[in-house]
Amino acid sequence: MATSVVDSLRWSRELFDPAMRQAISGLPNEMRHVCGYHLGFWDERGEPGDEASGKAVRPALVLLSAEVVGGTATAAVPAAVAVELVHNFSLLHDDVLDRDAARRGRPTAWAAFGLGPAIMAGDALLSLAYRVLAGCGAEAVRVLHEATTALIEGETSDLAFENATNVAVSDVEDMARSKTGALIGAACELGALLGGASAEQRHDLKSFGEKLGLAFQHVDDLLGIWGDPAVTRKPVHADLRARKKSLPVVAALNSGTDAGQQLASLYSSQQELTDTEVEQLALLVEKAGGREWSRSEAEGLMSESLSAARRAEHRPGAAERIEEVAHLVVNREF
Repeated sequence: MATSVVDSLRWSRELFDPAMRQAISGLPNEMRHVCGYHLGFWDERGEPGDEASGKAVRPALVLLSAEVVGGTATAAVPAAVAVELVHNFSLLHDDVLDRDAARRGRPTAWAAFGLGPAIMAGDALLSLAYRVLAGCGAEAVRVLHEATTALIEGETSDLAFENATNVAVSDVEDMARSKTGALIGAACELGALLGGASAEQRHDLKSFGEKLGLAFQHVDDLLGIWGDPAVTRKPVHADLRARKKSLPVVAALNSGTDAGQQLASLYSSQQELTDTEVEQLALLVEKAGGREWSRSEAEGLMSESLSAARRAEHRPGAAERIEEVAHLVVNREF
């Protein structure tokens, strides 16, 4: 299965990457330089990079969704580019908001070029996404617009949770559905739309993507606490050090256990956490059941998402490829 997934992601990259590079080439010089750096096309000096960065799961889901409903991946390439542009707009702004100085093993755009250029580069990618998608019709633009609005709403809630004393599990799940699930759902729906899907197929693939997106966020939050820094290329326990209200953390805080109460006490402290205290936080989240809950939720959501993908299948065997990507998302270590 692993080889097949790698082949699918490589196939997707080969289809959408030239169009992505062409879109970026149309940006003004300074914006093009910062955006290309963020995307891994070149380094700070503009020298070519080894390869484009990131897993590029969302573009793959766009292209595979088009094939699931019996269409061609080529017809969905503009949507794959647009979705990846919106995703990277959010990453550029996330790094600024969180003051994360490293991404994928090198300085983030704001750390390399400054806050202003990074923010404007994110704005440029968002604007460019709609220019790329404009030729695909008003319905495609509407789908991406609604997902982008939901993403921004989710990011806003995520920021608000940082200073909130009590956050319910349902609230953080709603935030994750908006922040992550909406764009992945739109990726699959756009692929279906441009692949000539029926209304039922569009609905099923949107549902597949939304459920997979929430599962993705569960896994991302787990890796933010227990991921291997050598694999994730993120600082160990970074989310806990920042006291983020991630899914496993909020589940632990609401567990009613002694460990959950101890966790709440440490999380409410205004003092900078020591390395020992951060390690203690990770242990408390696990003892309170947050780790097991998030893992179980991710697996359940993936199972539900796969059922939706199978319902949408028109071309025999096409759903298998998108299912393999879903397995990669939920079982990844990076």
